[in-house]
Amino acid sequence: MSALAATLGAVLLVMGALWLASLRLKDSSIVDLFWGLGFVLVAWLSLSLHGPSPRGWLVCALVTVWGVRLSAYLTWRNHGRGEDPRYAAMRAKAGPAWPLRSLLVVFGLQGVLLWLISMPVQLAIRSLGALTWLDGISAALVLVGVTFETVGDLQLARFKASPANKGQLITTGLWRYTRHPNYFGDAVTWWGLAGFGLACGAWPTLLSAGLMTFLLVRVSGVPMLESAMKHRPGYAEYVARTSAFIPMPPRRLPRT
Repeated sequence: MSALAATLGAVLLVMGALWLASLRLKDSSIVDLFWGLGFVLVAWLSLSLHGPSPRGWLVCALVTVWGVRLSAYLTWRNHGRGEDPRYAAMRAKAGPAWPLRSLLVVFGLQGVLLWLISMPVQLAIRSLGALTWLDGISAALVLVGVTFETVGDLQLARFKASPANKGQLITTGLWRYTRHPNYFGDAVTWWGLAGFGLACGAWPTLLSAGLMTFLLVRVSGVPMLESAMKHRPGYAEYVARTSAFIPMPPRRLPRT
């Protein structure tokens, strides 16, 4: 329990520092840039507290690949764009109460969620047992998930980089089979990490993967992005033809 308390304290301490920085920068969306790195922090802190083990080293390496890639990509994508419109709208609605509200609703809440979702990582690193076949399957799932979301992000970045595609929707590559390949890859990654918890007997860690998937599909991922996209030309047809999350062959639309 002391190790879990230490990781929670570390996450909340960093979130508090980010909150202070956000007040100075007037940009609460910097919390998103830390999301991936937060799991990296938890993983390596857990390893230092529990001592090295084969499973611990493997989990830390995989979490680092996932977290560093995600934070680096978001930092590159959002550079020079100012505060994310979602947070800007929340700031405008809250008015003078935003500093305190952002501490609780944005930085504090995300810190607690990060710690809860990282539970498979923490419990797997705590286990000093030998690696099993389930660890191998879990590692493969993580690598598939990271590859899937990386390819999706690269395809989208390349599409947006072409002036000819300005204002257009990407419907090729992985985006032909799912409207959110990056979110799907993220979910696969976390089910893989939950597998490491399962490998050491901590089956409740599956709840963490379920929570991450729920947030992506029902709360902060798909719904918020699609709400912002729904008025774009051609998006309704894209929705009718393309799976929202799990990759599937495009549906054939009836001819008009």
